[in-house]
Amino acid sequence: MASILVIEDDQHIRASVARLLASEGHDVETSGTAMAGLEKAVHGGPDLVLLDLGLPDVDGTELLKMIRAVSAVPVIVITARGDDQVVVATLDGGADDYLVKPFTTSQLAARVRAMLRRTGSAGAGEQIDVGGLRIDVPARTAELEGAALDLSPKEFDLLVALARRRGEVMSKRDLLAEVWREPYGGSERTVDVHLSWLRKKLGESAAEPRYLHTVFGVGVKLVDPSS
Repeated sequence: MASILVIEDDQHIRASVARLLASEGHDVETSGTAMAGLEKAVHGGPDLVLLDLGLPDVDGTELLKMIRAVSAVPVIVITARGDDQVVVATLDGGADDYLVKPFTTSQLAARVRAMLRRTGSAGAGEQIDVGGLRIDVPARTAELEGAALDLSPKEFDLLVALARRRGEVMSKRDLLAEVWREPYGGSERTVDVHLSWLRKKLGESAAEPRYLHTVFGVGVKLVDPSS
């Protein structure tokens, strides 16, 4: 499915993460040091990097800068450093997501899936059809019953995130992470506002939903209204 590089000095964690990703069908490479990891990140062409910050030779924050100087590869930081200032500085410094240890394997697998979805793991020409809704992902266009929808960039990204997982309930926190890249500290009100705008453009409301259905206390899902 994807080529993933794991840069982690703890042998046990490195091996367990590699097994998890391999079980999901990914091609996994690992490194226990920053410089060996940098070599693989630059020349190995991975689709995604999982990066620990506490590396023995060079701190992971410095390695992130080195990677960002030469590559736009998505990077998920996996670290025990959970201080808010460190999280913010690392995300501002070029990380695409941040996961604090200890984390569950299901959490990590979900973050990897979300990152690969939003960074273009779907094939060229991806088109999503749900009822009378048609979304051309590469062209960033959407139509409802043949009429073009005038969507803002975030409204389009929100629609795609929900359409790719049609029928599944997505929490507002999941949507903040996937659409706004704000897994920490983002306001769920942002999601509410964009959902309201999107509903209006789809010709519906929260009180009378067609495509976008709220599951109170859980999240929202996109469904085919004809099914």
